[in-house]
Amino acid sequence: MRISARADYAIRASAELAARAGGDPVRAEELAERQDIPQRFLEGILSDLRRAGVVASVRGARGGHRLARAGEEITLADVIRAVDGPLVYVRDERPSDLEFSGAAEPLLEVWVALRANVRAVLEAVTLADLASGRLPDAVRALAADDAAWSQG
Repeated sequence: MRISARADYAIRASAELAARAGGDPVRAEELAERQDIPQRFLEGILSDLRRAGVVASVRGARGGHRLARAGEEITLADVIRAVDGPLVYVRDERPSDLEFSGAAEPLLEVWVALRANVRAVLEAVTLADLASGRLPDAVRALAADDAAWSQG
């Protein structure tokens, strides 16, 4: 699976908004600077996040962007879907819409299982988790297992 730069930037900017005490609006320029994201690219991402109801715009001299809902209510899956669409797809189709035959027939179950596991992780982690630095135990355990496996 590949996470696009667009999704990575969207999550980083959203986490920055979640870390703001009181939900004060943050200007796009500040978000871009704090997360080292090209500002023009970020502005397009913020538009997608606004349309999806992840962020809200605040006009005026002290305006900017803030989360549209509490950080505990917004998952990483929500953010990725807002900017990239479905979490896992094969040849631009959802795995459940595919058909395989012959020796490749079991591959459908592999793609569906992959989608289920990606969803399980990305829907378990919220923006508040990132902002607080406290990831769910199950996610930390998976990361630790993978790190141990990679070194072995």
